[in-house]
Parts: sequence; C-alpha cells; structure tokens
Amino acid sequence: MSKLFIAGEVFHGAGSLEELKNVKGKKAVLVTGGSSMKKSGTLDKAIAYLNEAGIETKIYEGVEEDPSSETCFKGAALMKEFQPDWIVGIGGCSAIDAAKMMWVFYEYPDADFDAMIKPFSVPVLRQKAKFIAIPSTSGTGTETTGLAVITDREKGVKYPIVSYELTPDIAIIDGEICASMPAHVTSNTGLDALTHCVEAYVSNIDNNFADALSKGGLKIVFDNLKEAVKNPDNITARQNMHDASFMGGLAFNNAWLGIVHSLSHQVGALFGVPHGACNAIFLPNVIRFNEKESSRFPDLAKVIGKETAEDLAQAIETLRSEVSNQSAIKEFGISREDWDKNLDFMANNAFLDPCTGFNPRKPTVEELKQIYNACYEGLVYTEGKVIDAAF
Repeated sequence: MSKLFIAGEVFHGAGSLEELKNVKGKKAVLVTGGSSMKKSGTLDKAIAYLNEAGIETKIYEGVEEDPSSETCFKGAALMKEFQPDWIVGIGGCSAIDAAKMMWVFYEYPDADFDAMIKPFSVPVLRQKAKFIAIPSTSGTGTETTGLAVITDREKGVKYPIVSYELTPDIAIIDGEICASMPAHVTSNTGLDALTHCVEAYVSNIDNNFADALSKGGLKIVFDNLKEAVKNPDNITARQNMHDASFMGGLAFNNAWLGIVHSLSHQVGALFGVPHGACNAIFLPNVIRFNEKESSRFPDLAKVIGKETAEDLAQAIETLRSEVSNQSAIKEFGISREDWDKNLDFMANNAFLDPCTGFNPRKPTVEELKQIYNACYEGLVYTEGKVIDAAF
C-alpha cells in the first residue's frame, strides 16, 4: 500500500489568493523575501484577506536567496514571541523553504539542525501552527512538497531537508502573482519544474500518480514556458506554468529526484548559481548518463513528439537556449582554477546528497566528476571520457 502525499487543500487559478479570507485562526506570520511581493501589492492583499478573516498578522521579510540556517533561527525567534497559529510562506522558493524551517524551530526551539539533514528526521509538527504556501515563482513545487533546501554558509553546503511533515496544509496556486516575475526568473524556475518532471518519472520509485503528473507537467512546460518568458502579462501561460510547477512538485514529492539535483545543490551553495539554471545545464547530460540504466526516457520523449533519450536531451538543450539560459557552468564566471579546487568536495557531497539515492543509476564519485566537468565546459557527456584541467 502507498500513500499520496499532497498539500492538505489546494486552491488554483487566477485570483485564488482571495481564499485567504476563509482561513480560520487567530494569528499569522507571513514570511517573504526581498521587495517583489510588496511592490506588486500581493503582500498587502494577503494581509488584507487574512485581516478580513479576523487574523492578526506580522511579517518576517528579507529572506535571502538560498536561505541559511541562521535566517531560519531568526524567524523562529519572531514566531516564538508572536505565537502564530498559521505560518504563511509567500514569494519565491527561498521564502517558502525558510518559512518551513522557521516552523520547525518555532515548534521545537532546541531542535538540532544537523540531525534533520538525515531524511525524514523532522519531528511531528502542527503542535502550534499550520502552514500555507503561496508561491510567486513557477518552478520548485515547494507548495506541495515535504522538502526545504537550506544552506549552511560555514560549510558551503546546501542541505535538502526531507520530511512529509513539511508538506503545507494549504497551497494557493495563483498565476496572477507571477505576472511581475522577471524573464530570467521565469526561465530559470520553469526549467526547474521541467527537471522535476523528468527526474520524478525516471526515479527508482514506481508511482502511477507521479508518472501521470510528470508527463502532464512536462508537456505544459514545453507548450508554455517560451510564451511566459516572452509575454509575461499572458496570465493563461503564467497559470499554466504555475500548474506545471505544482504538478512537478507533487510528482517528486511521491517519487523523489535524482542526481541533477544532487549536482546542482553543491554548485548553488558554493558559487551562487541559480538553482534552475544549474538544473538546466546538468539535466541533458544526466539523461545521457542515466539512459544506460533506465528505459523510461523514450516515454517522456514521445510526450513532446520525439523518440529517444537523446532526442529528449537535445530538445531540452534547445528549449534552454530559446529561453536564454546558459549552456555551461563556466558562463557564470567561475574560473577553471576555482572549479578544480572544489571539484572533489562537490562530487563527494553530491554522492552523499539524499537525492542520489533515488537516481535510477547509482553513480560513483568519479562519474559525478566526469558529469561535472562536461557541464562546466558545456560539452556533451560521453561515457568514460575524462575532462579535466588539461582540456
């Protein structure tokens, strides 16, 4: 027997933010990032709807990209003082992920962050508060996942905190909120959603629900991402991408991810490369690596009118180019010297990343280094070919 893990209630469609006025409670802390939610008016709308529901609010703002454990502790301290019965993550993935971990430390002030790095080690939540996720970007699917990615700045490592306890109680998937999202963010996050669909479909967990959602999400991304990037005010395309993001998140919440994410977590933590951009660079070559073990890629290729795993990899490379995303890690200004200096560290951490355990093909550290180096240079991965500083 299996259980489908999904946000408790899901409201989707343009204007669905208004559902906040039907929430029952007393106090809510809204956790957000920089200023985009404030400038767009979304934050004020959310507060107004909660106030209409008779809920007193307080804001924690300024969550950084790739949120740190320190940020999570600070937010939890505010919550301890205010004592909310709702926590609302509103904005990009970073804000929502940080809000999830603030929630943990609010309910368990003495919890050990390092202990929760081990999958499914988060203690039972909802003793003090429930959680609402309102994404402004269409990529991570964090609004329906038991996942929060938190960075330990001292160690230079991104940790995916995995626990179904972190799955939100309410998810609001409102495409209107995304209208102000810049083109490069739309591109990066859309390619992140695409990666989730591919990795969930080929993971080593069989799940019919995840399979259907992965295929559906993949088609929506290929049909809508270019339009959402080119014409940001097209709310239909925005909502479609928001739905695809949710579908990809729901798929991987039940089948999990693979080494694309293991590889990306390290590069993002050390060099600050946007997560979706990392994924889009690694995904085609990981398809080439994994096709030796998985026969499922042609199924995904057929969804977009292609035939083989290589067709799928090339179609992703084409889409990546069409939405102006980079094709090589070195394009982010990372020197070969810095790359080589950190290569062993990254490959070892990627090998230990929880996502690696769900990859269809078990890699060695050396194979991860080969994929890393091919993607640093923007080359097609070839089995057994070693690319190093002498390239």
